[in-house]
Amino acid sequence: MNQTLQSKTIVLHAIRDLRWETREVGSPGPLEVRVRIARIGVCGSDLHYYTHGRIGDFVVNAPLVLGHEASGTVEAVGQDVTRLKVGDRVALEPGVPCRRCGYCKRGKYNLCPKMRFMATPPVDGALSEYVVWPEDFAFKIPENVSFEAAALLEPLAVGVWAVKRGGVAVGDSIVVMGAGPIGCTTLQAAKAAGATVRIAVDLEPFRLEMARKVGATHTVNAREEDVLERIRDITAQDGFPRTHAGVDVAFETAGSVATCRLSIAAPRPGGVTVLVGLPPNPLVELDIVSAASREIDLRGLFRYANCYPAALELVASGAVDLDILVTQRYPFDHTKDALEFAQHDKSSSLKVMIEF
Repeated sequence: MNQTLQSKTIVLHAIRDLRWETREVGSPGPLEVRVRIARIGVCGSDLHYYTHGRIGDFVVNAPLVLGHEASGTVEAVGQDVTRLKVGDRVALEPGVPCRRCGYCKRGKYNLCPKMRFMATPPVDGALSEYVVWPEDFAFKIPENVSFEAAALLEPLAVGVWAVKRGGVAVGDSIVVMGAGPIGCTTLQAAKAAGATVRIAVDLEPFRLEMARKVGATHTVNAREEDVLERIRDITAQDGFPRTHAGVDVAFETAGSVATCRLSIAAPRPGGVTVLVGLPPNPLVELDIVSAASREIDLRGLFRYANCYPAALELVASGAVDLDILVTQRYPFDHTKDALEFAQHDKSSSLKVMIEF
């Protein structure tokens, strides 16, 4: 039986212009589920659209619903749904590819040219009471995984993919340039992969302390120390000149020009740099000669593919703690306050969560 629900939704109409609307959400179609949203994590991309109206070529030209770090409860199921049932608690993977192109068939669906990704213009996100979503991109969560942790499987999936892209192996040394949510999830994923020296670099003492809580063996405050000299101090080994010391894998997770440059300079000769963050200006001046002469592998990263099951297992097993990353909570009715706080107070916050 077709059942349409009225769903309270908050919609971005222009920069900092959020408006409450009531939208109709229909019954799920074949292989779809309707989910009552429980938690939404505030992501940096939400803040970019809220404060700038764009990220690169993705521009808010029409009303847009934000929010892509989502969890909730299955409220209805469509025809042929077999993996989920009403009442199941789920995490929603926000990107749905075409499933038919060459990238999808090769398992690289994050590069699918027809990707529909929540809260990326023109696709609406999950800041609404109800969302209809494909069954195969909704993952049942066990009782020991909270709704908040389930919502944060999304940034953890980025960290898992970054570690895969970096080829982190047992005994490796790594550095994350930026100890925000992505830096902290990448740090935990690297620890789970066997990295034994784990360095976090940031400007905020609060975030460095959080990085240490989730697994950093060393922290570096870039305001107070020479980052590269400190990394050399930590990684210098017998048989290698100190001038050639460095990490095996560096992750740029802050999305700044300075950290882009540092992430290329931080690896030892033969090491790897993974570019995870997105700097505000796409053109960044880099020392390519040094990177080439040191045989540094530069590897890009765009979201993730096939990482939700692994991310969920890491959390369910206790290998990764996502609940600790939530530092502030706001009710759905105060979504605007949540976005404003997340934008302006990075010295005492890490992940802001919206509760339904």
